[in-house]
Amino acid sequence: MLFPEYNVLALLPQGLFTFKSTDMPRFRLVQFALLPVFLFCSGLPGFGQSAGRPRQLPPTPFEQSNGRQTATYAQVIAYYELLDKASTRLTLKKAGPTDSGFPLHIALYSNDGTADPALWHRKGKLVILINNGIHPGEPDGVDATMALLRDLVAGRITLPDNLALAIIPLYNIGGALNRSPYFRVDQNGPDAFGSRGSSAYYDLNRDFIKSDSREARSFTEIFHWVDPEVFVDNHVSNGADYQHVMTLICSQHDKLGGAMGRFMKNSFEPGMYRTMKERGYDLIPYVNNFEDTPVSGWPEFLEGPRFSTGYASLWHSFAFMPETHMLKPYPQRVKASYDLMRSFIDFSSRNHDSILETRSQDIRESLNAARFPLQWTLDKSQYSELLFRGFEAGYKASEVSGLSRLYYDRNKPFEKMVKFYNTYNSSLFVQKPRAYVLPQGWWKVAERLQLNKVVMKQLKNDTTIKVEYYQLLGYKSNPRPFEGHHLNTIDSMKTESQEMHFRKGDWWIPMNQPANRFIAEVLEPQAMDSYFTWNFFDPILNQKEGYSAYMFEDTAAAYLKSNAALQVLLQEKRNSDTAFAKSASRQLDFVFKNSPWYEPDHNRYPVFRVMQ
Repeated sequence: MLFPEYNVLALLPQGLFTFKSTDMPRFRLVQFALLPVFLFCSGLPGFGQSAGRPRQLPPTPFEQSNGRQTATYAQVIAYYELLDKASTRLTLKKAGPTDSGFPLHIALYSNDGTADPALWHRKGKLVILINNGIHPGEPDGVDATMALLRDLVAGRITLPDNLALAIIPLYNIGGALNRSPYFRVDQNGPDAFGSRGSSAYYDLNRDFIKSDSREARSFTEIFHWVDPEVFVDNHVSNGADYQHVMTLICSQHDKLGGAMGRFMKNSFEPGMYRTMKERGYDLIPYVNNFEDTPVSGWPEFLEGPRFSTGYASLWHSFAFMPETHMLKPYPQRVKASYDLMRSFIDFSSRNHDSILETRSQDIRESLNAARFPLQWTLDKSQYSELLFRGFEAGYKASEVSGLSRLYYDRNKPFEKMVKFYNTYNSSLFVQKPRAYVLPQGWWKVAERLQLNKVVMKQLKNDTTIKVEYYQLLGYKSNPRPFEGHHLNTIDSMKTESQEMHFRKGDWWIPMNQPANRFIAEVLEPQAMDSYFTWNFFDPILNQKEGYSAYMFEDTAAAYLKSNAALQVLLQEKRNSDTAFAKSASRQLDFVFKNSPWYEPDHNRYPVFRVMQ
């Protein structure tokens, strides 16, 4: 506690905090007299300052512990419920199931007391969605947001009228319930915290496209309901040691592209740096260098849509992932998270009109785009320079292995300009089709599209449509499991075009909607986090029909004699491939795969493009 001689806990709502009888000091009348002053001033130095006459609200569990503890899941929800009861401006709602058995919650705060994001948008409010505790071992945002919301309810700080806040108090509930002092062994506090793994042992910050968890499915519903202009997902970094308290991942401006990419690069990102500088922070981009020390420079983090920020950017939201530095004391990290969220509020309010117009322009550009980028390549010929405040690195003998090991000497701080590689070139584009057709048998994919509010309709009758499709010629499947899947990459493929028969109930997905970018990046197989990448279409990779070689030999010989073109292809293959020429089985299989008996669906990507 900040003032341990006062028994504030005894006066707080039951169930919010737990304590031992031995922790209770003696009371004196003067202590009771000072209690309102304590509640008025509660919070670590630097948190919300008084604006007018603030209400008296209890300190958070983090504050009660003098910055040593992060709130448990039960404490988080109890505290939000207390704030909900204390203010007509705040509404706490249950917002969908999780794998933990407990519901997600969403807190909605606006000065007019409305708790309807659709109404917020109609009123012209800019909506900020804040997500906390996706990795419960990184709880800085959980505690900082509790203090932020308390200070808003108490009147210590104010939210501009042109904004509204939506807050997920704690996302990975299962991980938070799995509490221990031993996770994240290198992190400097708090005393105990949750696990990175969810109840089903997913890393939920890899699940936003594949949506295997109930958490991801509930989040998707929340995200589309809130439809935020700005999305913030609070984290804590790993990696090198340096002086900076806070680092920041901004959705990479080249990948974001268009009007929003330009605004991110030229206005939003530098604006956040200026705003945090005014609060005393030297903000720096997330130190994305795990192979060398930071003085060699590093590339900007390129987030795929498996990550929360990459997912949000597909939906025309300005997305950010704050990463406090894990080696800094926990109170310092929580305060930095608090101040960064204040900075997001300040910048968003001051630039309200520009953000709304830029987002509208970006949606229009997506509707009218003739093509979409699918892959990006770092351009190391271009870089900016930034002032890095680090500690001198060196090497010494390891006491574990006796071999050389890296260390950072905090007695030797330095400032140096370093290279920041923040240019990515689009390396693969796809032409936008008029629509995609998805056969209804691929219902797991259809379900995820529907979950994301993609406009799609089922064919009312059996229909013949001229389409393009991809025939996969070479691919790799990573043998190592990753988050319940294995990842696929395509080495080569060719595009075919023909009229095909589709059945009543197959899905027609038009490319005339704000979801265009999302649709392209999940249905085009070469995209970095497509449904093919996440192996939702793996059944096409296994041949279902075959032959008995001794029986098919005569059939193949007869077919070959009647097909002069195939004879030429077979001979060319023999001439170019010595191993093939010496293999009877490979030659027989070659004839089979160039015959009408070979199943057409093998290696044919089952998402069809309607171009006309």
